[in-house]
Amino acid sequence: MPVYEYIALDAAGKKHKGVLDADSLPVARQKIRQLGKYPVELKETAPKGRKGRKDSGVSSLFSLQSGPRIRQQDVHVATRQLATLLGAGIPLVPALNGLIEQTSSKSLQTIITQIKDSVNEGNSLTESLAEHPRLFSKVYINMVRAGEASGSLDVVLERLAEFGERQQAMRARLSAALIYPIFMALVGAGVLFALITFIVPSITKVFIERKQALPLPTTLLIYFSAFLQQYWWAVLLLLAAVFVGLRYFFLQHPHGRRIWDRMKLTLPVIGDLNIKAAAAAMSRTMSSLLQSGVPLVTTLQIVKNILSNVLLTDILEQAAAELEKGKSLSGFLRGNPYFTPMLVQMIAVGEQSGALEKMLAKAADSYEKEVEAKVLAMTAMIEPIMILLMGAAVGFIVMSILLPIFEMNQLVK
Repeated sequence: MPVYEYIALDAAGKKHKGVLDADSLPVARQKIRQLGKYPVELKETAPKGRKGRKDSGVSSLFSLQSGPRIRQQDVHVATRQLATLLGAGIPLVPALNGLIEQTSSKSLQTIITQIKDSVNEGNSLTESLAEHPRLFSKVYINMVRAGEASGSLDVVLERLAEFGERQQAMRARLSAALIYPIFMALVGAGVLFALITFIVPSITKVFIERKQALPLPTTLLIYFSAFLQQYWWAVLLLLAAVFVGLRYFFLQHPHGRRIWDRMKLTLPVIGDLNIKAAAAAMSRTMSSLLQSGVPLVTTLQIVKNILSNVLLTDILEQAAAELEKGKSLSGFLRGNPYFTPMLVQMIAVGEQSGALEKMLAKAADSYEKEVEAKVLAMTAMIEPIMILLMGAAVGFIVMSILLPIFEMNQLVK
């Protein structure tokens, strides 16, 4: 059934925007009038995310590649609202109708309306969500599938909302911790560039005109400043070319991607942080999927698609194959340098006690706190290091300028 976006006026002349589904344009106008409103603008929306589109496999819970952007927070709120409506005993289609009325995002209203139409046509909610692979991740769809199969869709949706909100909150805290160091680095680089390119030449011009022998630091500073003045554009182009080339090699080329992913897991300090961040994401997702009734082998196949490291993806793929042969997950992961002993031990305890999802949730809580603490500690270390580097650079410039002045004073005496 087509979906229409409308702008209408009520009896008081107040403007309203919304979406609705109708068989045709005249029927859509009639529905708007039945609501006590007078249509001013009415147009059919283009379907989004229909079948045949390939899943992007992104790590986030929701992602739009194109079109109007839908905030993750809006989707988490809509998921929780749908869980509440279903938990109150409201059937799925009326619950989706209620969700459309409660959702403030027009783009999200359109998507939910299309999902409701698909359900009305006889498709399951899982099949309807799968028509929008750019919006709903594999984790989301598989958890909903498990919820429909077990008859606990409201519980699964509530769990999905908590999962998404927890992931978003963690990303927000980490991003906030990194904003200040990045800002300081950009400002510092800009100040040094302006100082060397524009201010230093006006000062060193006096020394050059006197044609006196200059100390080595002053000579180096003058040459470097002259080079930047004349070829700053070439430096920027070279840096941009190097950045694009390295990005392509390490992110697009298979061999380069494997080298980069290995470096991320083996570098001092950074490697340990990345391993624990991956353990947190893997544990949290596996716990949510297992609690929703998704089998362990299927869970591993899903989780490997949300990890951005090809080495970890290969390990989980091998683990799923070994599980199908009857081996344990903890037995396969034990001794692997990319999985911490604590995580392997908690998986082993969970397998033995039959409470794997609970042990994984505890591991996720522990690793998320540890990752956040490590990031905060690293950012606290970065700030004084950046100040020292800036001080050293400025000190070199000041020393290079003062040395000739001291020599000139000695000559005058």
